[in-house]
Amino acid sequence: MNRLLFPPALIAMAMLLLGFANPGHSDNREVLGAGDTLRVTVFQNPDLTTETRISEQGTILFPLIGEVTLRGQTPTAAASRIALQLKQGDFLKNPQVSVTVMQVRSRQVSVLGLVARPGRYALDDTSSKLTDILALAGGIVPGGDDTVTVMGNRGGRIQKIEVDVPGMYRTGDMSSNVEVQNGDTIFVPRAPVFYIYGEVLRAGAYRLEPNATVMTALSLGGGLTPRGTERGLRINRRMPDGGVKRIDARLADLIQPDDVIYVRESLF
Repeated sequence: MNRLLFPPALIAMAMLLLGFANPGHSDNREVLGAGDTLRVTVFQNPDLTTETRISEQGTILFPLIGEVTLRGQTPTAAASRIALQLKQGDFLKNPQVSVTVMQVRSRQVSVLGLVARPGRYALDDTSSKLTDILALAGGIVPGGDDTVTVMGNRGGRIQKIEVDVPGMYRTGDMSSNVEVQNGDTIFVPRAPVFYIYGEVLRAGAYRLEPNATVMTALSLGGGLTPRGTERGLRINRRMPDGGVKRIDARLADLIQPDDVIYVRESLF
């Protein structure tokens, strides 16, 4: 069987060209920004290999040529810019440069609301799902809602996405575990509550679970006192116009966020 033999230099050049087509794990569609960590490699010049971080001014310091502005460039464009300056400075005749993104810090999302550690978090290739970012922020704290809001720019328009995080795990359907993008804001609101007072053992505010009824509310309130009665239950409900509507309630009635349930005293 005939085999084609290639000179080692030619093989090395082919591998280098493949590296330019897919430099490291970086995506050529993503631009570089302040805080990103790069590795710059010059073919056949290992002494020029540099690992550096883009400054707040969007620049790096590179051997021989000094300060180079890379913010807003793709990794491929950044490599071309460095190569051009090496050539224009008569340091190398035909420099072959590659730029690999080692760590991305310029792509960030904001996490607000009821999480353990609100703040800004960097996106990278291994932590761009909603649940990954929530984990970085320490998770949802007690009192936080199950439904998390993600807001960001999608196709030039601000889009609002609501995700029931526990619901994904209950059903096993993770299709709602959205990919968050640079500039997104994740907000965990306070969980909805209702209030119960009157002739119950533990009056107060309670978290409103899905499909909760007046009977559920009585149970959470510890049940009726010896003087309480299930007759004449009343709900005070805040309406969209700001007014309050009084509703004669039954045990099977669903309750809504901010409902106030009053349990009367038995007359007998």
